[in-house]
Amino acid sequence: MSSLEKKLRDALQLQKEIFGDDLFVLKEEKIFESEIKTTEKIGKNLNDSLFDEPFQKAESLEELDSLINTCTKCELSRTRTKFVFGIGNPHARAMLIGEAPGADEDKQGEPFVGKAGKLLNDILKAIDLTRDDVFIANILKCRPPGNRDPLPSEMETCMPYLYKQIELINPKIILCLGRIAANGLLNKKLSLSALRGNIYEFNGIKVVVTYHPAALLRNPGWKKGCWEDVKKFKKLYDELN
Repeated sequence: MSSLEKKLRDALQLQKEIFGDDLFVLKEEKIFESEIKTTEKIGKNLNDSLFDEPFQKAESLEELDSLINTCTKCELSRTRTKFVFGIGNPHARAMLIGEAPGADEDKQGEPFVGKAGKLLNDILKAIDLTRDDVFIANILKCRPPGNRDPLPSEMETCMPYLYKQIELINPKIILCLGRIAANGLLNKKLSLSALRGNIYEFNGIKVVVTYHPAALLRNPGWKKGCWEDVKKFKKLYDELN
């Protein structure tokens, strides 16, 4: 595919995401008409295969954090400032999963701070939730240099930590923030436009996909699509609890 063809494809894809037929008005009866996509229980299976590792025996998030926050299994441990474990309610009924820490997160050791974090707080507030109601984590616990995309090897190394977090929290629903987070959790290789609008399952947990807040800051026109996604997420959250 030529550069021009790729740009044209991306432009058309963006127009569809912003101006799609059902983008601005969410019809309640359509929420559960979305095809429910089920992913294999890769997290459980991987955890089982690695059960001899000490962190797999953790019985709380606090214990898990203490066991993994000095991890040196990949090169990111050499460049990080702080290990970003995650934050929120350890008994949350909803988890939010992002891609990886950025510069602000690396400095503070907390996910989704700075402008992206403020926007995420506003999104949660709009659906009557706060950070205290959810648990927020990332696929990677350490910042990739220059905020580049995580490498497949880095994700493979770090994902067992996320699986263990999910196991300990046992949420009813997960909201994936961005393409990389969704593909990583669901073991897929799809565009964000293909991922959005469906309801997935991960080890029996409902999963909804929307934009990453940082992407919304760069592309404000996507906020309307995000609003439709999070309304669907909140409706499921209310009905599953």
